[in-house]
Amino acid sequence: MSLRQQFVLVFVAFSVVVSALGGILAYRTASRALEKELDAKLVQVAGAAAEVGLTADLILAFRPGDEGRREFTSIQSRIQRLRSFVDEAYILRSDLTALVTTLPTDSIPIGAMLWELAPYSEEIHRAAILGHTVSPLFYQEVEGRYFKYGFVRLEQTDAVLAVLMPADFMAPLYAFRRTVIVGSILAAVVAALIAWLLATTVTRPLNRLGRVALRIQRGRMDEPVGQEGGGELGRLSRAMERMREGILQRDEHLRLMLAQVAHEIRNPLGGLELFAAAAAETEDAHERSQFINKVRAEVAALNRIIDDFLAFAKPLRPDMILHDVRGPVREAVELVQMEMKGAGREIAVVLPPEDLMAKADPEHVKRIALNLLRNAAHAGDKVQVRCETDRGEALIIVRDNGPGVPREMEDRIFEPFVTDKAQGAGLGLAIVKRVVEANLGRVEANLGDGSIGEGAEFRVYFRGGEDLSPEESRN
Repeated sequence: MSLRQQFVLVFVAFSVVVSALGGILAYRTASRALEKELDAKLVQVAGAAAEVGLTADLILAFRPGDEGRREFTSIQSRIQRLRSFVDEAYILRSDLTALVTTLPTDSIPIGAMLWELAPYSEEIHRAAILGHTVSPLFYQEVEGRYFKYGFVRLEQTDAVLAVLMPADFMAPLYAFRRTVIVGSILAAVVAALIAWLLATTVTRPLNRLGRVALRIQRGRMDEPVGQEGGGELGRLSRAMERMREGILQRDEHLRLMLAQVAHEIRNPLGGLELFAAAAAETEDAHERSQFINKVRAEVAALNRIIDDFLAFAKPLRPDMILHDVRGPVREAVELVQMEMKGAGREIAVVLPPEDLMAKADPEHVKRIALNLLRNAAHAGDKVQVRCETDRGEALIIVRDNGPGVPREMEDRIFEPFVTDKAQGAGLGLAIVKRVVEANLGRVEANLGDGSIGEGAEFRVYFRGGEDLSPEESRN
């Protein structure tokens, strides 16, 4: 089932349920109220009649054949006047035998059984005991209407006055019920139209975004994702545009990386081939040793290139713990000093005497310091690394006395494959930024004014022990 159909189904079902339940509740409430009012009216009419000129002892004394007596005709004329308020009236014993009725005496004489009241014998007996009661609603096919009986006891005897009154309130109730049904149908139609319009406003942009997703999946990413206004759909379209740009950027990085890998590996491989051939051809042991050392240097260069590419390509899952960053920095300094041994490079290390605690992955801190120190050692002959605390954060500063960074590259130094060196993949600073951010830190660059000796300075900030909550310090 499509989203549009689900919208319509839910809206229609909701409108029908609400309107139907509301109509049923209103119908039942009105029906109970009107029936209760009719019950009260029946008791009032019958009770008033029973209290005015209806002598129970006199009526109970009537016997078959007394229909012509003056007392009988007087009582009958009195209950005949009730026809202005009710359809029929009867005075009967609790055993359902007639005493006086509004009907002709030849059809219902004194002592005749009132069989039409037999279904309500229980109510009649209850009226004889309690004083008054009413019957349930019933429907007469001949009249095509609903009726209701009211029963009132005459004085303290078993004579009961029964009055029959039409329940005319049922007609407007049925009209109301028809109105509710028609209203429910109209509400369902309106709800279906509204749901269709709402679903269209949602599904149409979703369909467009779905087509865009398919286009991106097929590799056609040159066309930007159109904005879909505000709200969730707008956020979704903007997220898809960022995804498209991220994929394009990743693909561009991948193409650059493949080209750079081929370029960077080709140079050492050429040197390896040249030096290996020269070592194989020479007979001089000293010269062969020099060539082999050069082969080793090219192999080391290849390893560094591969390490850089792997470090940039593989996903980062830092194991962030609270530790003293002076240890990883010292290890990085020792490695660079060994690599630069004999090259005339000087590395000055300034570390605080006390622990410098930070929440980060120790191996990542070492990698960051190693990349910055290598960059600095290649840029100048004097390098300084300093660690300190800055407003609760652990700070690592690496500075060199090289020529600095050209102005045209200032905005791109942390991008991958951007370098001003003849050799190198240009991944060192890109890796630094990526690893620092993975450890929830930040890196800043002071690139100097471009004059010789001004150099560049890189500052790496990590969350320090003072900046952590107790829970973060324990984890």
